[in-house]
Amino acid sequence: MEDSQFESIRQTEQTLPEKVAEQISQLIIENQLTSGDKLPNEFELCAQLNVGRGSVREAVKLLVARNVLEIRRGKGTYIADNPGQIDDPLGFAYYPDQIKLAMDLLEARIVIEPWIANVAAQRGTEEEIAQVHRNCLLVEEEILAGRNHLPRDKEYHTSIARCTHNLVMPKLIPIITYSVELFGTLNGNRLLSETIIGHRAIDDAIAAHDGEAAANAMHQHLVQNRIELDAIRAEQERQKTSEGGAK
Repeated sequence: MEDSQFESIRQTEQTLPEKVAEQISQLIIENQLTSGDKLPNEFELCAQLNVGRGSVREAVKLLVARNVLEIRRGKGTYIADNPGQIDDPLGFAYYPDQIKLAMDLLEARIVIEPWIANVAAQRGTEEEIAQVHRNCLLVEEEILAGRNHLPRDKEYHTSIARCTHNLVMPKLIPIITYSVELFGTLNGNRLLSETIIGHRAIDDAIAAHDGEAAANAMHQHLVQNRIELDAIRAEQERQKTSEGGAK
C-alpha cells in the first residue's frame, strides 16, 4: 500500500508540458544545437514527440523561462545565448542586506577568480586573449567617456572565464557578473582609476601567458574591492549610529 502511494506521487511529480520540455532539451543535446540554432517548428516537434500542439507550446514557454529557448517573432524558436543560464540564478536580488551579500560574493570570488585568471593565461587561445584585451579597452573607453562601464566590466570578467575551457566556469559567470554589477552600484563607481589599473595588470599577465602574475593581479584587484566594501559598511554603521543619537 505504501509503495503504491509513493509510486502515485512520483507519477504526478511532472506535468505533461514538463515532460515535453525535457524531451525537447534532449533533442537539443542529441542534435548538438547551440546558441542561435533554430529549433524545429511546432508541427515537426508534435510529430517527433507524438504530443499535441498545446503541450509543445507550454513546454516551449517553460524553456523560454529557463533561458534555453528564445522566440523571435516571425522567424521561429531558437536556442538562447548561454542556454539554461539566467542573470540571477540564486535569487541574490532578494537578499535584504546587499552589503553583506556583496562582501560574501567577493569572498567567494577571491577564492575562484585568481584561479580563473591563472588558467586563462595558460589555456586561452590567441583569439580569446585578444578578446579579453578588447574588452579591457572597452571598459576603459566607457570609464573615460563618463558612461556606465558595468556591462563592459561584466563582459571583461566573462571573457576571462571563457579562456579556461572549463565546462563549469561559464556556469559560475552569473555569480561573478552579479557581483560586479552589485559592487559598482554600491560604491557609486568610485574606484574608476583603480579599475583601469587592475584590469590592465590582469590583461597584461594573461597576454604574456603568465598564470601566476595573472592570479596575483586578479587577487589584488579583488582585495581593492574588498577594502572599498569595508569602507562602505563602516560608513553605513556611522550613519546608523548618528541617526540613532539624533533620535
